[in-house]
Amino acid sequence: MATANVASHSAHDHDHDHEHHENFITKYIFTLDHKMIGKQFLVTGIFWALIGGFLSILFRLQLGFPDMDMSFLKPILGGWIDDGGKLDPNFYLALVTMHGTIMVFFVLTAGLSGTFSNFLIPLQIGARDMASGFMNMLSYWFFFISGAIMFISLFLENGPAGGGWVVYPPLSALEQTIPGSGTGMTLWLIAMTFFIASSLLGGINYVSTVINLRTKGMTFSRLPLTIWAFFLTAVIGILAFPVLFAAALLLVFDRSFGTSFYLADIYISGEGALPNTGGSPVLYQHLFWFLGHPEVYIVLLPALGITSEVIATNSRKPIFGYKAMIISMLGITILSFVVWAHHMFVSGMNPFLGSVFMFLTLIIAIPSAVKVFNYLTTLWRGNLIFTPGMLFSIGLVSFFISGGLTGIFLGNSAIDIQLHDTYFVVAHFHLVMGSASFFGMMAGIYHWFPKMFGRMMDARLGYIHFWLTFVGVYLVFFPMHYIGIAGFPRRYYSFTSYDFSSMYTDLNMFVSVAAIVTFAAQFIFLFNFFYSMFRGRKASANPWRSTTLEWTTPINPGHGNWPGEIPSVYRWPYDYSKPGASEDFIPQTVPLSATPESNLPHEQELVKLEKEIIADEEDVLVANESKES
Repeated sequence: MATANVASHSAHDHDHDHEHHENFITKYIFTLDHKMIGKQFLVTGIFWALIGGFLSILFRLQLGFPDMDMSFLKPILGGWIDDGGKLDPNFYLALVTMHGTIMVFFVLTAGLSGTFSNFLIPLQIGARDMASGFMNMLSYWFFFISGAIMFISLFLENGPAGGGWVVYPPLSALEQTIPGSGTGMTLWLIAMTFFIASSLLGGINYVSTVINLRTKGMTFSRLPLTIWAFFLTAVIGILAFPVLFAAALLLVFDRSFGTSFYLADIYISGEGALPNTGGSPVLYQHLFWFLGHPEVYIVLLPALGITSEVIATNSRKPIFGYKAMIISMLGITILSFVVWAHHMFVSGMNPFLGSVFMFLTLIIAIPSAVKVFNYLTTLWRGNLIFTPGMLFSIGLVSFFISGGLTGIFLGNSAIDIQLHDTYFVVAHFHLVMGSASFFGMMAGIYHWFPKMFGRMMDARLGYIHFWLTFVGVYLVFFPMHYIGIAGFPRRYYSFTSYDFSSMYTDLNMFVSVAAIVTFAAQFIFLFNFFYSMFRGRKASANPWRSTTLEWTTPINPGHGNWPGEIPSVYRWPYDYSKPGASEDFIPQTVPLSATPESNLPHEQELVKLEKEIIADEEDVLVANESKES
C-alpha cells in the first residue's frame, strides 16, 4: 500500500512538471489556479469593504449630526437627500441593510474565507491545486455575479433592499410596505441565491481537497490550524447555507406567487386585510438564524485559524494546546448549530425552550475561552516579533475577549429581553464578529502578502494602519454599549426623537467622528497594498522563518505550486525554538532523522519507521527512472 501511494504521488508530480502556457484571459480572469482565484476573492472583497464602509459613514453622519445639511451629498445620493438637505428615512434603512449584507457576506465570508481557503489549502497540505479547478472558478464567478446584482440594486429608483440585513417578513414580503421592499428586495434575494451557490461550490471543494489531496506524511494531526479552521468552516457552510436558500425561496414564493409561508392576519392601512392566512413570520426567523448563527463562525473560524499561525510564527514558540485548539474548533462547529434561537428570545417562544438555548449558548463560551487561553499562553514569554500581522492577530484576541464577554450578557434570556435590538447588540457583534474577523483578515494579508505577490508590504505603514484602526474600533463600539443599556433601539433614524436618548447626542457625535477617522485609516492600507504589489521590497523565500509547506515553494510559484516533486511531511507544523536545534524553526519537510539532537523521546521511536518510508520512496523513484530510460 505504501509503495502504491508513493508511485501515484510520483506520477502526480511528473504530470505537473511541464510549464502551463496561459494567456491573459486564462491566467487572470477565467483562471483555474487556486492562488489567482484567491487573489480575485481578495481584491473583490477589498472593493466591497470600501463600499460597505462608505455606507456606514453615510448613516453615521445622520446619527451623529442629525441636524446637518447634507446637500453636499446630493450629487452622490440624488433624490435620497430632500430639498432641506436631510437624508430620507427610507434610504437610511436601506443603508443599514446593505451595510450589514455586504460586510457579513461579501467581505467577511467571501473576502476572508474565499481568499485564504483558496490560497492556502493546497499550499499548506501539499497539493497541486484544488480538487476541482473548474468548480473553484465557478465559485468566484458566482460570487462576482452576486456582487454585480447587489451593486446594481444600489442605483434603483426606489433604492436597494430595506428592513435590516436579516430581511424579516412581513416587511420584506410585502412590496407595498416600504420602498426597500420593492425591486431592491427582489434583487437582494437573487443576489443571495448566487452567493449561496458560490459558497456551496467553494465549501465542497475545500472539504474534498483537504480529505483527498494531502501530500505524503501530511496526516490530520500534522495539519496547520489554519487548515483545520478552513476545513470546519466549509463543513458549517455546506450544512447551513442550504437552509438560508430555503428561507429565501419561500420568501420569493410569498412575494411573487401568493403563498402564505410567512404571512397571516395582516392589515394594511388603505388596503384593508390581506387574504393571506396560516403563515408565520417566526418560521423565517428560525430558518434564517439556523444559518445566521453558524454564519458567525463561518466568519470567525478562518480568522482564528490565521491568528493561530501568525501568533505561533511570531512568538517563535509552538502553539500552546494544539489538540485542544482542534477539539475547541470541533466543539464550536457542533454547538454553532444548536444555539440559533438565542436571537429570538423576544419572539414569544416558550420560556423553557429559551432556557435550553440559553444553556447551550453559555456552553459555547467554553471552547471559545480555550482558544483565548491558548493564544495568551502562546504569547506568554515568547520571543515576540511585532510584525503588522502579529499586531492585528493580538488585536483580534483583544476584540474576541471584550466582545465575547458582552455575549455572556446577551446569552442570558432575562437580560437579553432588555437589551435585544439595542445598540448593546450592535456593539457586541461588531467587536466579537465584525472587527475580530476583519483583524484576522488583515493579519493574513500582511503575513502571506510575500507569498501572494513576491514582495513585502511596508511595515511602518502597517503599524500606523494597525494603531489607528485598533484604537478607532474601540472608540466607535465601546460607547455603544452605554447607549444600548439606556435602551435605544438599533436602526432608528435619529437619537433626537426621544427625550431619554437626547442626552447621548454628544456621544453619538463622538462615535461618528471616530468612525470617519477609522474608515479614513483604511486608505493607508489600500495605498500600502497596491503600491507594495508592484513596488514593494522583494521578498525572500521564507521571510518569517516559518515551518509550513507554503514557504517551500518558489517565491512566485506557478500553476502546480512546486516545480518538481511535492515535498513529504515528517513532523507537525509548530516546531519553533526546539531545545537542541541549530535554528529556532524546523520546517515540516525536514526528516526527524536529520535532527537527532532535538528529537523528543516519542520522535526517536518514529525515526526507524521514517527511514523505512524514505527507503521505499527511493526504491520507487529508481524504478520509475529505469522505466523512463
